[in-house]
Amino acid sequence: MNKFSPIWLAAVVFPIGCATWWANPQEGGKQALRLVQTISLPNVKGRLDHIDVDVKGKRLFVAGLENGTLEVADLRAGKWMRSIPGFKKPQGALYVAELNKLFVASGDDGMLRVFRGDTLELVDPIQLEPGPNRVVYEPHSKLVYVGYGGKDAGKDYGEVGIIDTKNDKHIGDFKVVAHPSELLLDKSGTTLFVSVSIANQIQVIDINKRKVVSTWRVSSQHPGDAAFDESTSRLFIGTRTPPEMIVMGSKSGKEVAHLPTADGMDGVYFDAPRKRVYVSGGRELLSGFVYIYQQADADHYEIVGKVATRGGAGTSFWSPALNRYYVAAPANERADAAILVYAPGD
Repeated sequence: MNKFSPIWLAAVVFPIGCATWWANPQEGGKQALRLVQTISLPNVKGRLDHIDVDVKGKRLFVAGLENGTLEVADLRAGKWMRSIPGFKKPQGALYVAELNKLFVASGDDGMLRVFRGDTLELVDPIQLEPGPNRVVYEPHSKLVYVGYGGKDAGKDYGEVGIIDTKNDKHIGDFKVVAHPSELLLDKSGTTLFVSVSIANQIQVIDINKRKVVSTWRVSSQHPGDAAFDESTSRLFIGTRTPPEMIVMGSKSGKEVAHLPTADGMDGVYFDAPRKRVYVSGGRELLSGFVYIYQQADADHYEIVGKVATRGGAGTSFWSPALNRYYVAAPANERADAAILVYAPGD
């Protein structure tokens, strides 16, 4: 190998555990991720936020944050189905098939609304405090966790609310340092990782003890979305300043790799079968991208794709069951809001 080859230079410039550019990233990322469908969302204005899917029913739900709606798309037909109005800053969306329920968090009115999964009829409005955003489900206990509070609620701390899904009641809270920007559960349902953007921290909650047991500093600023590979005990954390994808040990809190990522980062997902990480960005920017990273082992990663999406297209969602990656693209002067549907390459 020529000592001045790109591989040699990458090994010199980046120490073990840092970003390794073993090859130029594929502009367009055709081999790693390709656009297969665009689903238009008519009459939806402004920023789009979080996404979830009904795998069996082939429906996609996306929060129209500035539109005050939850939008529903038919994935079989590739068409918009309906719009559910009445929200003030809808953000988190969570569909739970085994409960036949859809949970939608609405930040400015402090509500977590529960809808029937099949008819999308409102069942229970759960009043919290301002700021509900991320929502996750723990299937063993049948509890839902929702992040809220912080400065949105006029408090100097944040909270993770505990919702009993049997009766849709708010039964308690975990206190965290500030408003949660991401919630990740382990498979056992005993550990909850909370990303706190404003504090540049990851806080670890022991569900059984109902308290924070570890607090880890993130070296870059504004950590937001994150993903978890439990098989290697690694967290993948997207940060905004600078835009990076940081790999952190989920047991130690040690940062083991830093890689550049998309500006306006707003979505991080792990494709376990392919050992890939997808990070979407473009929020409030003129252009959007998805960066694709390949995991060589727990501490080593390389960028294998960079896919252009659309300006403002920050949020995304990876569905292992449907083998599809969805990116939420807001409307612009030339096109309606849309869901961009990508298929991963093998």
